[in-house]
Amino acid sequence: MAGQAEFDALRAYGLGFPEAVEDFPWGHTAIKVRNKTFVWLAMDEGRLSLTVKLPVSRDFALVFDFAEPAGYGLGRSGWISCRFDVDDAADLDLLKRWIAESYRAVAPKKLAAALAD
Repeated sequence: MAGQAEFDALRAYGLGFPEAVEDFPWGHTAIKVRNKTFVWLAMDEGRLSLTVKLPVSRDFALVFDFAEPAGYGLGRSGWISCRFDVDDAADLDLLKRWIAESYRAVAPKKLAAALAD
C-alpha cells in the first residue's frame, strides 16, 4: 500500500545523500543537491507521487503502469513521474534505486562519484 509511510521512507532516503536538502516549492517536497532538484515527492489526497531523472533506466521505468514521462517538457530530458493510489503497492527498493540514479544524474560529479555503487 502506498501511503504516508512510503512517502516518509523515500523522503528520508533522499535526504541521506551528501549535501541533500529539502525545499517546498509549489507545496511539494523537493529534495535538492546544490540547488538542483533530484527528486520531487508529494502526498495528495492519499496518492503518493514522485518524479526523478533517469538517464539510464528511463525506458525500463516506462514499462510500469504507474510511470510516465514527466510533464512540462521534462520527460524529454529523462524525467519520469510515478503515481500510486492508496491501494497500490509501491516497490520501495526500486524507487530508492531510481532516486539514487537521479541523484547521480543531477549532483556535481565529485559528489556523485563519492557514492558507493
